[in-house]
Formats: sequence, C-alpha cells, structure tokens
Amino acid sequence: MSSFAHRHLLGIEQLSADDILLLLDEAEHWVSFNRQRRKQDDRLAGLTQFNVFFENSTRTLFSFEVAGKRLGATVANFHAIGSSVQKGESLIDTALTLDAMQPDVMVIRHSETGAPGDVADVVGCAVINAGDGTGEHPTQALLDALTMRRRKGRIEGLKIAICGDIKHSRVAGSNMRLLPKLGAQLRVVGPPNLLPDDTRGLAAFTSLEEGIEGADIVMMLRIQRERMEASVSGSLEDFHARYGLTRERLKRAAPDAVVMHPGPMNRGVEIASDVADDPDRSAILEQVEMGVAVRMAVLDVLTRERRG
Repeated sequence: MSSFAHRHLLGIEQLSADDILLLLDEAEHWVSFNRQRRKQDDRLAGLTQFNVFFENSTRTLFSFEVAGKRLGATVANFHAIGSSVQKGESLIDTALTLDAMQPDVMVIRHSETGAPGDVADVVGCAVINAGDGTGEHPTQALLDALTMRRRKGRIEGLKIAICGDIKHSRVAGSNMRLLPKLGAQLRVVGPPNLLPDDTRGLAAFTSLEEGIEGADIVMMLRIQRERMEASVSGSLEDFHARYGLTRERLKRAAPDAVVMHPGPMNRGVEIASDVADDPDRSAILEQVEMGVAVRMAVLDVLTRERRG
C-alpha cells in the first residue's frame, strides 16, 4: 500500500490524485465492515480523539464520533457553548489547553476560514478539518467522491453539476478541488450572486436547466436561509421556482443521473421532496453512510505512525 505523506488533513489542495485514491480505497474496506452486524475494531485502542466543534453539526460530528468509536478510540466531544470560549478564550488558547491533555487527533470545525490550519501549527497531534468558514470540508468531498465512484463505477469522465450557493459553500470549495483531480468534468450552477468570483476555470451557468444538461451527477447545495435575502433577490419560493431541483428539471440531466446533497436539506427550496426521496435516483442517505467509512479511513491513516 502506498504511504500517505501528510500529518494532517486540512484541505484537498495539498493532496495528489494518488493521495485521494488511497483514502477512497481505504474507505472501501470500512464500507463492508460497517455493514456487518458487529462493528468493532481495536486498531485505535489506547488513542484519544477530540472532536472540537465551534459550530453546530449533526452529520459530521456524529459520524466522526461513530468512526472513532468503531475503531476503538476514546472519543471526547468539545462544544463551544458552555466552554471557556464564551468567557473570551481564543481559539489557540483553547487548542493548547486541549493539546495539553495529550490527544492523538483533533477534529476541528470552526466558522473562520483557515482555523484548523492555525490549530495544526501549535498542537502536537494530527488535525482534521471538519469544515472551516467558507474554506474547505475535505472529508465531505472524499465521501462525495466515494459515493459517486460506487454508484457509477468511476469518476473520470463523469459530468458533474454542483448547484446552488457555490460562493459560501465549503463543500463546493473542496469538491471543486477534488473532482477535477480525478478527471471529472465539473460545472457550477447558481444565481450570479451565489457564484464565486473565481470558478477555478470551471464552466459556470446561471440557468439550472442549462447547467444540469446531460449531467451524470447533480449535486444540490443547501441555501442558507440566513444569507438568502442578502444574496438573492426575492423569496425562498422564488428561488425554488428558478433554481430548485424538481422531477421535471431532472429530465434535463442524463437518464440515469444520480442526485446528491450534503445536507441538511431545505426541502421545497433547493430540492423537491419527491426528488430527494427517490430511491432510484437519490444517493443522499448513501452519502451519510459513506461519511462514516471515509472518516474511519482518515482516522486510521493519520494515526498509523503513532501506532507504530
């Protein structure tokens, strides 16, 4: 097996295609493992994992916790609410305090772009970025890629449309870096005010119908209600009328197109319920399943040196 030459997982930018494929291949084992009746491995026994979340989370936090526990780690969750952060303690002081407890890995989610990297500079353990501001969400992009590969048998050559609030989405940020490295034909779709100034050379569309034309994968992103009125003129109903993925609009994609969404969904806004719940077309719950496998793979790979 090839080695993974990175101490941390802070983003996709620094990963090669081989690095990405190594993690996806490692995750395949854990998919099968997680479908067994008994799901316990002891390779991280004696190691400590801190999940340090300064933002609310369901899927990411819970799947990292499940991943660590299934690998045998001692897992502790830190939440900013009720902590010394509310008394004015800085991110770095919090990180140093937690690091003094000798964890082996910290999983960091923070509202400031670059925060996990700042923590990685001062702590002695491996750091995993679980989402930073509008920066990256690398394990989400990895689980998305694993879902696509398992559904379609490949990523190279797939036509993939990522649609919605591209500008503010760290999920889009990581996928825009990862998928082209594996040979996908990626395009971004959304209202002009929700498209980034730099689309990294990708084709950009302001018409959903045109953007998903012939797509093998249609990935919808959450429209953040707190940003909606400032970023897009009109109401949520107006947004759905122009950019919501409906069964009729999905006909513009490839006949066997797969629908994805990182969650949480705003049903009836960026995606219609009958599309999200279609067992033949929707891979949304499969993404959640792949999230545990990918995070197990990342935890395993990043702690191998510590385990000798």
